[in-house]
Amino acid sequence: VQLQASGGGLVQPGGSLRLSCAASGRIFNINNMGWYRRAPGKQREWVADISKGGSTTYADSVKGRFTISRDNAKNTVYLQMNSLGPEDTAVYYCKVTYFNTDYWGKGTQVTVSS
Repeated sequence: VQLQASGGGLVQPGGSLRLSCAASGRIFNINNMGWYRRAPGKQREWVADISKGGSTTYADSVKGRFTISRDNAKNTVYLQMNSLGPEDTAVYYCKVTYFNTDYWGKGTQVTVSS
């Protein structure tokens, strides 16, 4: 399973970004998909998860601002990020669970700055 994340960039405070992460390879029936992030000088933290059936959970720090979704036909997970603030600056990583194994993408940089 290979994961390719995209959509990061520089955005002003209050702005929005949409991250995408596509899984490729001989895969089907991906279980959980999720996003994590690592801010400068901090440990990686969980951001959001979405189950195969579409149930979602969020970290308190992003609840109400971020929305995770997935397209099972495309094996792709998305993260819509609104009302971004400097505290959201981080490298964002996608993770998928496939047959009880976790696979990680390489990360995409999100920088929130004026």
